[in-house]
Amino acid sequence: MSSSSRSPKLPRRPAVRVHRHTFMLNEQEERALERYCRRYRISNKSKFIREAVINVILRRFDEDHPTLF
Repeated sequence: MSSSSRSPKLPRRPAVRVHRHTFMLNEQEERALERYCRRYRISNKSKFIREAVINVILRRFDEDHPTLF
C-alpha cells in the first residue's frame, strides 16, 4: 500500500469546556458525595459529577429512542 492512498490524519481538537453550570447541595447530599469520594478514592469531583450527569442523560436518550410501532 503506498502512502499516497492513505487519507491524511486531521489534527484532533480538544473538547474545550466553556459552559459553566453551577448547582447547590444540601448538607445531607454534600456528606453523601464526600463519603462516596473518600470511599472510592475519587480525587476529581468535577470529572466524577460530569460523567455521572452525562451517563444519566445518555441512558435516558437510549431508553427514549423512537420506535416504529
